[in-house]
Amino acid sequence: MKSFSLLHLHLLFLLTLCLMCFSPNKIVAVILQNQTDYLALLKFKESISIDPYRTLESLNSSIHFCKWYGITCSPMHQRVIELNLDGSELHGSLSPYVGNLTFLKILYLRNNSFSGEIPQELGKLLQLQQLRLTNNSFAGQIPTNLTYCSNLEWLSLGKNNLIGKIPIEIGSLKKLRTLEVWKNNLTGRISSFIGNLSSLRGFSFTYNHIQGDIPQEICHLKNLSVLLLGGNKLSGMVPSYLYNISSLTMLSMPENSFHGSLPLNMFNTLPNLQHFAISGNEFSGSIATSIINASNIILFDISRNYFEGQVPSLGRLKNLSFLNLEDNNLGDNSTKDLEFLKSLTNCSMLNAFSMATNNFGGILPNSIGNLSTELKQLYLGVNMISGQIPAELGGLVGLTLLSMVGNKFEGNIPTTFGKFQNMQMLDLNGNKLSGDIPSSIGNLTQLYKLDLHLNMFEGNIPPSIGNCQKLQYLDLSQNKLRGTIPLEVFSHSSLTNLLDLSHNSLSGSLPREVGMLKNIGKLNVSNNHLASAYRRLKRGC
Repeated sequence: MKSFSLLHLHLLFLLTLCLMCFSPNKIVAVILQNQTDYLALLKFKESISIDPYRTLESLNSSIHFCKWYGITCSPMHQRVIELNLDGSELHGSLSPYVGNLTFLKILYLRNNSFSGEIPQELGKLLQLQQLRLTNNSFAGQIPTNLTYCSNLEWLSLGKNNLIGKIPIEIGSLKKLRTLEVWKNNLTGRISSFIGNLSSLRGFSFTYNHIQGDIPQEICHLKNLSVLLLGGNKLSGMVPSYLYNISSLTMLSMPENSFHGSLPLNMFNTLPNLQHFAISGNEFSGSIATSIINASNIILFDISRNYFEGQVPSLGRLKNLSFLNLEDNNLGDNSTKDLEFLKSLTNCSMLNAFSMATNNFGGILPNSIGNLSTELKQLYLGVNMISGQIPAELGGLVGLTLLSMVGNKFEGNIPTTFGKFQNMQMLDLNGNKLSGDIPSSIGNLTQLYKLDLHLNMFEGNIPPSIGNCQKLQYLDLSQNKLRGTIPLEVFSHSSLTNLLDLSHNSLSGSLPREVGMLKNIGKLNVSNNHLASAYRRLKRGC
């Protein structure tokens, strides 16, 4: 009894102190505000129809809502300031009651399956700084009420099903640093409001239906670092003032209808540029010679345009990892076309390189073997390169893909190709290669595609090809191969795509082992000197 009285007096003392510090009205207000957050979160939970990981199981009255999963409260007021349920695979709609979380600064609901419209009530979140709803199924238009969130710094609505135009009112969000609306169904033009967002650093409109040209107001974005406009219906010439935004690190505009040439000095005015991607447009002229000074470039992709002339020296691009020049009009079928390859040997970070489908001629220099040891993919096909394949090419032991199709290479496959123990795709079709297929081809144990068709190979099919147990696609057609088909060819249970040995001089009987290829998609052994081929095929397959 005595201990109870002491405890009672202690509680009364604490209550008296509280009453001295706060008026009754303030105490009631705090309680009501906390209750508002609590009820808003319960309404949020009610709008969820599927919760596969039971993420919201903790949202109940057994513990204070500030301790619920994904909730962060301010220490002083015990009000919700962050709601983060990224990657929870929640299904349902976003409750408009979220707009009652008036202290909310961060709302992360990325990588879920929310559907329905984004509620206009989010415009009541005047303290909201970051709204990230990427990778959901939100539909309807971007709510104009979001423009009341004057403290918004990051607005990310990418990969949803949003329609309509981007509200011009977004231009009033003076603190906005990142605007992402990629991969939706948005239409209209890039409005001039963009020039009002002076704090903008990241801007992504990729894969929508935006049309028209780039407005000149974009030059007002002096802090812009990332500009992603790919996969739209943009057209016209790229305004020269865009190339004067020196803060740019990423400039990506692929899959549009831009035309015109690049300013020769553009890379001098973009000293921080790391990613430059303009593939799938209608650009023409020569590659800007100032590229030789773009020492920070990591990715350079100008494929599928109309560029012409010689490729300048790229030796100063020490950080270059991805280089794509394919499907242009580069080169003029002369001996100087491939001189730039020597400069590429200084690019020690190069991981993927394509110069396919151009007008490059001449002989492939031995220096090709000095390219980066990091190189994984090399595309040289559909040009007019002649001469023998340099043995030094076999020194690129990191290659997983090598395509040299549709050139004028002649002579043998170098035995050094046996070093390609990481090779997965080797495509040499459509050349003038001759001699035997080297037995060292059996060293390529990771190979799943081998295409040597339309050459002049002679001799027998090497039995060592049986070592390539991952082979799915094998095309040796339209050569001069002779002898019997080794049984090892039919030992590949992995051969599910293609086996084409047609148009050769193979002889003998088609072995009964052909019946082991039960999952083959296409098998062609026609136009040889094989006996009983039809009967074997009918019985085995």
